[in-house]
Amino acid sequence: MSHHLKAIDREEHLAFVTARPSVSHMQVPSWGDVKPDWRAESLGWFSEDGTLVGAGLVLLRPLPKLKRYFAYLPEGPVIDWSSGDLGEWLEPMLAHLRRRGAFSVRMGPPVVTRRWSADALKAAIADPGARRLGDVEATVHEPGARDVADQLHRLGWRRTAAGEEDGFAVGQPRHVFQVPFSGRSLEEIQQGFNQQWRRNIKKAENAGVKVVQGTYEDLPVFYALYTETAERDRFIPRPLPYFQRMWTALRAEHPDRMRLYLAHHDGEVLAAATMLTVGQHVWYSYGASTGRKREVQPNNAIQWRMMSDAHELGAAVYDFRGITDTLDEGNHLLGLLRFKAGSGGEAVEYLGEWDRPLNKVLHKAFHLYMSRR
Repeated sequence: MSHHLKAIDREEHLAFVTARPSVSHMQVPSWGDVKPDWRAESLGWFSEDGTLVGAGLVLLRPLPKLKRYFAYLPEGPVIDWSSGDLGEWLEPMLAHLRRRGAFSVRMGPPVVTRRWSADALKAAIADPGARRLGDVEATVHEPGARDVADQLHRLGWRRTAAGEEDGFAVGQPRHVFQVPFSGRSLEEIQQGFNQQWRRNIKKAENAGVKVVQGTYEDLPVFYALYTETAERDRFIPRPLPYFQRMWTALRAEHPDRMRLYLAHHDGEVLAAATMLTVGQHVWYSYGASTGRKREVQPNNAIQWRMMSDAHELGAAVYDFRGITDTLDEGNHLLGLLRFKAGSGGEAVEYLGEWDRPLNKVLHKAFHLYMSRR
């Protein structure tokens, strides 16, 4: 029995996602306002009696000079992924998007496949034979994930080939690092940190590092540190207006949707980070720090403050977002993985992003166009 699908308004969409404990920040209506190159639309799935049972934020990217679109549902849609028949959900969506002029659809099912505990990760990093996280035995294999992948294959979806070896380049990260908060006190969470983290938090405290919440006016301060970080860690920074738009759009939807934190020491801002919240899921989104005075450990101080605030907000999970799946000593991203792993959480692998071409010629042309930009 296929669900009925139609475009819904933002209010209806927001009410649906807010009633759920965990929905990606890229599946709330305001996320569409963060992406001005895309046209956003809210989709709703309805059962026979007219109840809204699923929702999705779809971003439509126009092909130059043509009224045809690449449709993208980042970390969505929000539907019953454990359903035995995903075609009931996905076929009406494809039909709707085809009518809208979509030539290709990409989505990122919010379905977890495997998890590695902090100990398993520590052992993997130390093992010279382990090259990638995927080569290491997972602590948990999530039941049902393989069934979802099999169903998607049968329905004509194909896993997106990641752009760069780190998986950071195309779309959303497939591997993330999360600290479970559910049912744990702040003391228990801190007990899960490794010695280095606990020592660094103490060091920052003794050195007089003060972490404060920032405002819109502080975004340029964050931005200066962020561009310094981009140069150091070799990634291309987003422009300042992106963060200003993000702040305005997300906070208009909910005042806690986005927060900015700054770590001060002796009248100087040494580190800054943004935090996003949807329901019981909290993300550390963008981090930035200067190379100066690293010995006062502003990064651990800022994380500890954000975790404490997330706990107070009732978070069930604190999400460090993307990690590399490489365990190669020579890779500069391994340091970031080590830092996140010190928080005592777990590495989590999602099903990844999936493509469904509706017009093979345009699908190919678009990907060629995007890869050359």
